[in-house]
Amino acid sequence: MTLKKRIFIIFLFSSLVPVTCIGIISYYTINSILSNKIENGIRSNLKQVNFSLENSISNLNHISQQLAYEGSIVRELDELMKAKDPFSRMKLQHQFKGTLNLITFTNPDIGLTLYYFNKDQTYRFENLPVKYSFSPDKLPLFAQYYGISYYGPHESFNRLDNKLVFSALRKVNFPGRDDVYVYMESEFQLVQNMLGSDRPESNLSHIILDNNGRIAYSEVSRFRNGAIPAEFSGEATSGYTSGYYWFKHTSSQGWSMVSVIAEADFNKEKNQWFLQISLFSLFFVGLTLLLAWLLWKMVYKPLNQFQTEIKMITNTQTKAHPERTNIPEFDYLLFRFQQMKKQIWDLFDEISEKEKQRVDLEVEKLLYQINPHFLMNTLDTAHWLAVMNGQHEIDRLVQSLNKLLYYNLGKLGRPSTVEEEIEATRQYLILQQIRYDYHFDVRIDVDDGVLKSEVPRFILQPLVENSLYHGLSDEGYILVEVKLKQGLEIAVYDNGSGISEEAIQELLHNKGSDQRKIGMGIGMNYVKRTLESRYGDRAKLEIQSKIGQGTSIYLTLPIEEEGTSDD
Repeated sequence: MTLKKRIFIIFLFSSLVPVTCIGIISYYTINSILSNKIENGIRSNLKQVNFSLENSISNLNHISQQLAYEGSIVRELDELMKAKDPFSRMKLQHQFKGTLNLITFTNPDIGLTLYYFNKDQTYRFENLPVKYSFSPDKLPLFAQYYGISYYGPHESFNRLDNKLVFSALRKVNFPGRDDVYVYMESEFQLVQNMLGSDRPESNLSHIILDNNGRIAYSEVSRFRNGAIPAEFSGEATSGYTSGYYWFKHTSSQGWSMVSVIAEADFNKEKNQWFLQISLFSLFFVGLTLLLAWLLWKMVYKPLNQFQTEIKMITNTQTKAHPERTNIPEFDYLLFRFQQMKKQIWDLFDEISEKEKQRVDLEVEKLLYQINPHFLMNTLDTAHWLAVMNGQHEIDRLVQSLNKLLYYNLGKLGRPSTVEEEIEATRQYLILQQIRYDYHFDVRIDVDDGVLKSEVPRFILQPLVENSLYHGLSDEGYILVEVKLKQGLEIAVYDNGSGISEEAIQELLHNKGSDQRKIGMGIGMNYVKRTLESRYGDRAKLEIQSKIGQGTSIYLTLPIEEEGTSDD
């Protein structure tokens, strides 16, 4: 058998056997793991949705009790309905709406709330604008307990929103009238979270069954509202029907929540994995054959070429025969290569010497470089030496310098946050106070809600540095404010000597100005160019200054959602 055939057979056999065994074992193992993973994920999501809906219904029940049962708010409503004097009626109406608004305001999950008079088919005391088509009689009944009816999900009667909500209608214990009801809806975002945005499976749908097993809400066209599906009527908590896998959870309140997923979506992840394994196996076999072909090409075919070339060049030379390998091709090539052996080793020694010289030059070059982290570790050592020797001022200086250096060595292109910018600015101010040995008042006022907002690195420090280097004295102060308004607004005020208009233009537009030779060497021009590069026309930098009174710098940045940064 030729060398070429041997190489191909050995490589093919060594690849097919392990790939086949691993594929069979992996198929059954991964199929079981993925099935359990998907089913557990769906059941976990189903429990969360069920729990959220139970809380929503309980919340509607609790708040409606406050507005329906005899108490202060019902007495206020009774006094209001009986009042004849216009002034008294207006006063009582204002007082009643204030009480009603207080209850709804302290319960953020509640949306539209009003009192409905069934006999007159009218409503009053609404907290939000109501659609003209308001009529509780048209709502889909979801559940009914103890004088309260729950509806939904249905489109909200709030004129300003058309999202799905749950609602409750409870009869009010109103003296002299039995047609007064309180109507309220759940908060819009709560329902959307329950039925939509929190799904672990992107193609998971929900079906809600009322107390009688009738479909009150369905996201699947196969199961229509108002129907009583036989598949969900038994005690089973999961099953398969008409191309869908379903999982049911029955609430303690009597209604049920069913999660439904199409068979194709249920098996999508498994099919993707099997496809990947199949492609990987084919790729592995193809790679094995390719390697076998390359090995044959690199060994067998070049040997024939070398044999022909050596015959043409050295066929007249005679030398002692080298040690035999019992392979005629290699024996003949080894005999011919003896004559080139000395030259090859001479060239090899020459190349090795040159490579050694090159490596020595690289090592010598590295000796002149200082690792930034070595510098940080050295500063940390200086910090502990200062602590042990009671040099608190030196300790404070070294710590601030080390923190500022660490912040400066952050990942290139990685955005910073407002909180990190404030901390870096604090360390810079500590260094400046120690360096120049004079005291100035620094006040920093930051909204808590913007601390984690992303901003470009070193966007705040040049603004504060500008105040320090333009006439700030021992009696001076710097005020830094970071607020969230139309955008992220940063303001820096000082009571220094002020800056002329020419100097302001120099700061903003002259890249070669002396501003880069002082402080940390960043400068206002860096801030301006950074804003133009990152935000374009969406950001604004403005400097206002009066000679002898101080300078104000206003920086406005657009609010960017997470993941939309250009960095």
